[in-house]
Amino acid sequence: MTSDPIIFLIKTLANLYLFVVLLRLLLQLTRADFYNPISQGIVKATNPLVLPLRKFVPSVARVDSASVVLALLVQLATVAVVFLWVGYKADVSQYFIYTFVGVIYHLLDLYFWAMLISVILSWVAPTASHPGALLVQQITEPLYRFVRGFVPNLGGLDISPIFIFLGITFAKQMLAGFGVI
Repeated sequence: MTSDPIIFLIKTLANLYLFVVLLRLLLQLTRADFYNPISQGIVKATNPLVLPLRKFVPSVARVDSASVVLALLVQLATVAVVFLWVGYKADVSQYFIYTFVGVIYHLLDLYFWAMLISVILSWVAPTASHPGALLVQQITEPLYRFVRGFVPNLGGLDISPIFIFLGITFAKQMLAGFGVI
């Protein structure tokens, strides 16, 4: 949107926290190891804002609605601050579009990086027992499993990450047309 260093700083800090909130949501959706030290750090970093929201926003099935609402609120606050800083006049619908599209875009970005880490780890350290490697595997495996249902088995070669990367990149390019903050 602009090369203003203040906007860069605001977006970076907000997107880092949004990343942690979305990671918490993915950890819950994929039923990743709650006792993993990284999971515990994520929970501790997000609990101050998620727990008060849980009083008003109940969970729906396996989805922690409070985490979803928090992600949307963080993105909405980012959009509002950036718009105010640059003096952009937007109507309410634009705020909601930028917020919703931004959260989906960042969720896809999170999956992109998790997939990339997963692919690199499968080459370098396929049996890694580091807590971070285990969490990446637990987050990405449901997506791998889904895509493997459509991709033919090529013996020992798993090409499902290629299709996932293509899908994520395609979706991100489609969303970028709406504008992402």
